Amino acid sequence: MPPLGALRAFEAGARHLSFTRAAAELCVTQAAISHQVRQLEDWLGVTLFERRGHALRLTARGAAYLRELTPAFDRMSEATARLHERDQGPLRLTVLPSFATCWLLPRLESFRRAHPDITLHVSSSAELWDFLDERFDLGIRSGLGRWTGLKAELLSQETLSPLCSPALARRLRKPSDLARLPLLHDTPKDGWRRWLDASGAEGVEVRPGLSFDDASLVLQAARAGLGVALGRLTLASEDLRGGRLIQPFEQAVPNDFGYWVVHPRPLTAREDVTAFKAWLRAELN
Repeated sequence: MPPLGALRAFEAGARHLSFTRAAAELCVTQAAISHQVRQLEDWLGVTLFERRGHALRLTARGAAYLRELTPAFDRMSEATARLHERDQGPLRLTVLPSFATCWLLPRLESFRRAHPDITLHVSSSAELWDFLDERFDLGIRSGLGRWTGLKAELLSQETLSPLCSPALARRLRKPSDLARLPLLHDTPKDGWRRWLDASGAEGVEVRPGLSFDDASLVLQAARAGLGVALGRLTLASEDLRGGRLIQPFEQAVPNDFGYWVVHPRPLTAREDVTAFKAWLRAELN
């Protein structure tokens, strides 16, 4: 067997295609990762990476090796997690405030009916917890899926479309009618411009106006009739179903961000974690 430390260094470096990010995950220096990978290549007599300046690329044999190693490390991690898992206690979640308010809370009764034996403890925070912090078991976050030291599994890609109150919707017949109404702004900041281009709307100026840093606030402003939001359809699903918000046009554009369930590596094999992730995917798809 090759040295275990060298195998871990290669697997992390190959997964991230970055010795720097691998070093952060394994809590060592970038130089140590590079040295261990060189040691592994010498031991195997095989080149695993193509190095071009600071850029890394796996060779064909390196990519094949990675496909075998990652499941093996995950299995060892899961075995260790089962050894140390708590005998009892709640499943502890950290969730974005907007996702908790708009999506999770209206559906929690469904989870309780399906899994009455699982107790949840939900914390609402926009801050991603330190992967060495054991306060939480799972997190739900919006982003590109790249968080150092965390395993991220995609739950749903997000799409954006204009949303407004029923009263304002009656004033919208075609996309160019948006020129007569205030536009509410959320992230991404270029979202309105992309939607207007995709819909072929003419004569609509994306003017500075009410802007929010929380997706639930922009939906609340739209419900209150303050303007038209470019809302996230996943978060707005309950308001759309209840008629509190209207989607006046079918055109939607993809958001770069998606919703992800994240947890520290190793991937835990607890039954409550598996059940909650399966329920999330079923509800989101």
